[in-house]
Amino acid sequence: MKNKLSFFLIIFLLIVLAGCGTDGETTAADSQSSKADNQTSTEEADATEETDALETDGQIISTTVALTEIMDKLELDLVGVPTTYKDLPERYKDLPEVGLAMTPDMELIRSLKPTDVLTVTTLTSYVEETFTQNDTPATYIDLESVEGMNASILSLGEKYDRTQQAKKVVNNFKEKMTEIETKVDGKESPKVLILLGVPGSYLVATEDSYVGDLVRRAGGVNAMDQKGVEYVAANTENLQQSDADVILRMAHGMPEEVVEMFDKEFIENDIWKHFKAVQNDRVYDLEETLFGTTANLAAADAMEALVGMLYPELAE
Repeated sequence: MKNKLSFFLIIFLLIVLAGCGTDGETTAADSQSSKADNQTSTEEADATEETDALETDGQIISTTVALTEIMDKLELDLVGVPTTYKDLPERYKDLPEVGLAMTPDMELIRSLKPTDVLTVTTLTSYVEETFTQNDTPATYIDLESVEGMNASILSLGEKYDRTQQAKKVVNNFKEKMTEIETKVDGKESPKVLILLGVPGSYLVATEDSYVGDLVRRAGGVNAMDQKGVEYVAANTENLQQSDADVILRMAHGMPEEVVEMFDKEFIENDIWKHFKAVQNDRVYDLEETLFGTTANLAAADAMEALVGMLYPELAE
C-alpha cells in the first residue's frame, strides 16, 4: 500500500512541479486541466486505499476448532481450517483442511501462502519449531482460561479491524457467565476431581486447566491442588485421599473409546468403589464437543451444564 501511495504521490508532485515550471501566465484551461489531474489522482488513491483495506485480513489459517469458531464470530475469512470430525461454521465450507492442530500439514500450509497461522499457546512446544523452520508466520492464542479467551478475542479484533464484533462477543459472553456464577453464589463448595482420558491412560486436571477454571468459576474446589501445570499424573491411592465429592471424566481424542476405558477402569479397579463420589453416584462424563481442552465459545453452555453436576438442586 505504501508503494502505491508513493507512486501516486510522485505523480501528484510531478503535476505540481510542472505547473510551477510555467512562466506564471497560467491559463484557465491549464488551471482546469491541473484540477482534473489532481482529482483523478485523488480518486485513484482513494480507490487504492479502499482495495487495500479489503485485503488487510490477509491469508489466515486456523488450526483449531475453537479458533475457527471465534474467527467466524469476528466475521473474518480464512484460507485453511483444521481437520476435524466436528462441524465448522458454514462460512468456511469447502476450505482446505490443514491437518490436526498438533501435527499440521506444513506442505499444504506453505502452498496456501498464509500471512498468519493461528494456533494456541498450549501447543507451542509441539508446533513452534515446525513453524519456525518453515518460516511460517504464526500467532499463539491464549485459550487456557475464560479470561485468556476474552483477552485474545479483543486482541484479534484489534489486529484485524474487528473491534466492534470482538467487544460484542466478549460482552455477551461475560453477561452469560455472570448470570451463571450468581446462581451458585453462597453455595457450599464441592470438592471436584477432574480426569482427562486419552486412549490407554488418563491424567488429572488442575485448576490451571480450562475445565479446572470452569470448576473454580462454578464455586468448586479442585481436588488436585498442584499449580503451574494443567495436567498431572497421579495414582489412585493418592486420589482417594482427596475425598472428592464429584468426579468429572473428560474424554479426549477418541471419546467413545476413552469412555469405555474409564468404565472398565472403574469396574475392574476395586479402589474406585471407596471414593465418595463413586459411592454417591456422582461421577459424570463430560460431553467432548461441549467440554474441550481449551476455552471456546461454548464455555457458557458448558458452565451451565457443570453447575447442574456440582449442585444437583440447581439442575434444570
